[in-house]
Amino acid sequence: MPEVTAPYQPGTPCWIDLAAPDQQAAIDFYAQVFGWTGEIGPPETGGYAVCELNGKPVAGIMAAVEMGGQPAPPTVWTTYLAAADADATSEAVRGADGTVLMPVMDVMTLGRMCIAADPTGAVFGIWQPRDFPGAGIVNEHGALIWNELNTTDPSAAAAFYKSALGIESAPMEGADNYYSLQVNDRPVGGMQPMSEQMPADTPSHWLAYFSVADADATVEKVTAAGGAALQRPFDMIAGRMAVVSDPQGATFAVITPKPMNQG
Repeated sequence: MPEVTAPYQPGTPCWIDLAAPDQQAAIDFYAQVFGWTGEIGPPETGGYAVCELNGKPVAGIMAAVEMGGQPAPPTVWTTYLAAADADATSEAVRGADGTVLMPVMDVMTLGRMCIAADPTGAVFGIWQPRDFPGAGIVNEHGALIWNELNTTDPSAAAAFYKSALGIESAPMEGADNYYSLQVNDRPVGGMQPMSEQMPADTPSHWLAYFSVADADATVEKVTAAGGAALQRPFDMIAGRMAVVSDPQGATFAVITPKPMNQG
């Protein structure tokens, strides 16, 4: 993903968070695997934990609980896309055949957000920054490096994200059936059709990738901490990666990226 900018350009992934049934266990797991620090927040924030890496915000972890009569959210990592105006973007989502699952709301003075789904069913967040721009560290060991849309219909998804968020898509050179998602001609994420290796009932979804110095060693840490290796480390065009899940079932990817001068 691009370097940290303040603010992130609209359409750029700017934050990720996890809803976990056992919030403290999730904080402990990611601390063990990535070296994050974090603690359950105050009641006025719903206990939301802003985890840090090297003193900078890297991801959020919250308790997956019922709120306002709504069922507890699933145990997944949610990718948030930056927006200049969350209200206008939520209307654009509806206008492009998406669904607003959680209406726009203020998060104290930090920003405004909503949760939406694209027409293929992939859920994502929208973040309009105020005091909090998003991730303060990316592209380093233990930090977010890539966000990837796995979708049942790449054509429909591409049309939606262009219309609703101004995100362009184009075939990625050297990668078969893989698309680059771009903001102002800069790659900010990827898109691909759902893999045949995924369970048949897997819905369209956004997958968060974390940069790691050694993908194999990180997978060992994940399994030692009670997680699972869904796709063992393998070499691909961008580096050596693996897909794993934490002990509560949240899926994510880790990648040791190739040096930029090696493609």
